[in-house]
Amino acid sequence: MSVPTSRSLADWLSYIQAQHPSAIELGLERVRAVAEAMGLGKPARQVVTVGGTNGKGSTVAFLEAIARAGGWKVGAYTSPHLRRYNERVRIDGVEADDAALVEGFEAVEAARGHTPLTYFEYGTLAALWLFQRAGLDLAVLEVGLGGRLDAVNVIDPDVAVITTVDIDHTDWLGADREAIGKEKAGIARPWTPLVLGEVTAPSSVLGHAYAIGAAVIQLGNDFFHEAAEDGQWRWREVGTELLLPALPLDAPAQRANAATAIAALRALPEELPASAFAAGIAQARVPGRLQRLQRAGIEIRLDVGHNPQAARELAAFLDRHPARTLAVYAALSDKDAAGVATALAGRVARWFLAGLEPGTPRGQDADTLAARLAGTPAAAGERFAGIAEALHAALEAAAPGERVLVFGSFHTVAEALAVLDSGA
Repeated sequence: MSVPTSRSLADWLSYIQAQHPSAIELGLERVRAVAEAMGLGKPARQVVTVGGTNGKGSTVAFLEAIARAGGWKVGAYTSPHLRRYNERVRIDGVEADDAALVEGFEAVEAARGHTPLTYFEYGTLAALWLFQRAGLDLAVLEVGLGGRLDAVNVIDPDVAVITTVDIDHTDWLGADREAIGKEKAGIARPWTPLVLGEVTAPSSVLGHAYAIGAAVIQLGNDFFHEAAEDGQWRWREVGTELLLPALPLDAPAQRANAATAIAALRALPEELPASAFAAGIAQARVPGRLQRLQRAGIEIRLDVGHNPQAARELAAFLDRHPARTLAVYAALSDKDAAGVATALAGRVARWFLAGLEPGTPRGQDADTLAARLAGTPAAAGERFAGIAEALHAALEAAAPGERVLVFGSFHTVAEALAVLDSGA
């Protein structure tokens, strides 16, 4: 496919999608070579890199909101997107427009020569190019896959964050938490802070940090969070306590994500004003994380969770907020669908299984999904060609006061939001 002659973002996205034979090819050599050719250095005065199995996007949202509340100019790079590619690159709270992204892709293309790059690598380099020109106080970079060999790891962070480690992407990262943790720990740097957002981090993470001299700051050991009165909560470390407002995000894990973001910001070389933490917590927003909508008295919850750990968080939410729940579920073919359904056992009254749109990378139809759910209650769920049909059927079957949960992947939530927004 020839280089686009137009400045259409859609044309460029089609072009970069076709430039590498593999959707995923981990490794830093190609990205580092192109970054050097582009003259890319540190994209901001300070950098936080966020890795982990679940909670990355929410933690980025808290980091971004708190830093901006403190008066910093912040760039945030996240993936994947829900509705528009532009969501992946934000500067000072505003999504990059089409023209800026095209300019970034053109800069990558001009520098890469014959070096093949994946879709994610193009996007990462374009984002870093835009950030470097924006005069940022802070860049927050979300790891796409793993950590050690992920494209964002071409940048040395001032603070690295690992939110959680659990089983996902086993074809690339390994079959157990220790192997996966070793890959994720690759974003740590010698003698710099490594913030861990769970109490029970794999020994591989701690061992790697010790071996390189990274300064571990761990939830449950170096910082803490706890409920307070009137829906508020406290963040604590030795000598410091912050009283914070109720979280704007509903999942039980969000308090740990917010606490982890606070620990990361406090570990940076530059200090934020104390008022920024409460203000930023109150302002943080991220779509598709138990996002709540209402239709004719029926509560709709949309969640991008796609692995057993995320499903356990969904189960905890459903236990805290009981209501008859009908689940619309569509998942990618490389996910542990049976593990997800098992984690939600006893909490879903009816399952509506859906296929993903034809052409979705690693997508599967409802019959294939049902076969992979064998042995779980979800296997007997009704099957539908697509999200729209499954969602309409679930809403038709639900009564006022009941809940429809739509989950399983970013693709699932994106398709459901398109249906709901259209009013179809």
